[in-house]
Amino acid sequence: MRMRFEEWRAVARDHLRQEHPPELIDWTTGKLKPSLFGQPSEQADTAGSAYSVPKQFLELARVVGCHRDASAYALLYRVLWRITHGEPALLEFESDPDVLQTRQLQKAVRRDAHKMKAFVRFRKVVNGEQDTFIAWHRPDHLIVQLVAPFFSRRFPAMDWAILTPDESVFWDQSKLTYGPGVPAEQAPQEDGLEELWKSYYRSTFNPARVNVALMKQEMPVRHWPTLPEAELIPELLAEAEARVKDMVARQEGLRKSAADFLPEVRTLQNLRAQAAVCTGCELHGPATQTVFGTGSEHARLAFVGEQPGDEEDLAGEPFVGPAGRLLREMMQQANVDPSEVYLTNTVKHFKYVQTGPRRLHKKPGSREITACKPWLEAELQYLKPAGLLLLGVTSAQAVLGRDFRLSDQRGKVIESRWCRHTIATWHPAAILRAPTPARQKEMQLQLLEDIGRGAAVDMQK
Repeated sequence: MRMRFEEWRAVARDHLRQEHPPELIDWTTGKLKPSLFGQPSEQADTAGSAYSVPKQFLELARVVGCHRDASAYALLYRVLWRITHGEPALLEFESDPDVLQTRQLQKAVRRDAHKMKAFVRFRKVVNGEQDTFIAWHRPDHLIVQLVAPFFSRRFPAMDWAILTPDESVFWDQSKLTYGPGVPAEQAPQEDGLEELWKSYYRSTFNPARVNVALMKQEMPVRHWPTLPEAELIPELLAEAEARVKDMVARQEGLRKSAADFLPEVRTLQNLRAQAAVCTGCELHGPATQTVFGTGSEHARLAFVGEQPGDEEDLAGEPFVGPAGRLLREMMQQANVDPSEVYLTNTVKHFKYVQTGPRRLHKKPGSREITACKPWLEAELQYLKPAGLLLLGVTSAQAVLGRDFRLSDQRGKVIESRWCRHTIATWHPAAILRAPTPARQKEMQLQLLEDIGRGAAVDMQK
């Protein structure tokens, strides 16, 4: 059975005290590897050596140690060895291969922990006069002991158990107790609370935000058997189109939107002309002019940002300010000709706050994004790009859904409604606002990689 984190910590401390380098340790057993002659490798005994280990590393190791990959502990010890042997600031170098791999494992475990918190569904089991609530869940990693304290805080006044194939945890309203794993068939299958939960889920389901590919990423199909609401998904998807049409007919509280200004013949030229007189939201008033998309009508690669800035508002053209200049520089480094792409924004008017003579950018609200979205959809429908680069959170969520998280899915190729090869990445404005030069450089390199990935998709077409 694989050792737990506290066991690894004790063994690692002992190896470190005896100056055993990473290559000598077999972390499937936690012991020294045999030497060429079959006996354990020997190092000079320097017992008593003490090292100061950063709290940041211990917090990181506690999470990474839950990863199912058997090499996780070897990686952690290698990082620990480097930190204590001349590289105390190692964790600050995110591009270091060991640090990068460690962060990737950390991110995978955290994502799995988030899904456990979201997808555990308790079923009530009556045992005499005592009600117990039992759930069965299949996590990707060994996270029961990492996540169990969350549930003890969330449900302190009831007896509950969470069963998984690897380990189980029990709460008796006072302490957590851990036990062996339990197969799915031994878990309770249903109870009377499920119908209430399904009714609630149906009432909160928003058909306008349906993105099946993204939904399956956020709610993997392997979890559906333990989610009572999953039974409703095929029916709700089948009803989605009709419900959206009904929502549009009632306008969901929007008195006017860009949809009221769309031309019948939707060429880019016609769209641009009609957008110039759009009053679909209140931003048209203070803004100097509509800033519509620009670029080649035959572009196979399209970029979508958030909204025009101060310089764009005055010039009437997107991406001509500092962020736009950085974006064009990144394109050139990626061997992408800016004249052959299409550049646009999710919102076509500049939203700002006046501070003396300066106009400071203000993030558009959901009302403005929703009202302006028909312009973006019409542009993408006309272009049918081979590659679509979404710059920043606003554009990513407008295209991929409100639950999209740029921090988790930046750089991944995702199939969207408008393009099979959709990639969300950093907005160049966010790079310019990076807290440190090192972070700014790192984000620039990531944006460059993502532009290159989008361009490579275009070349394949």
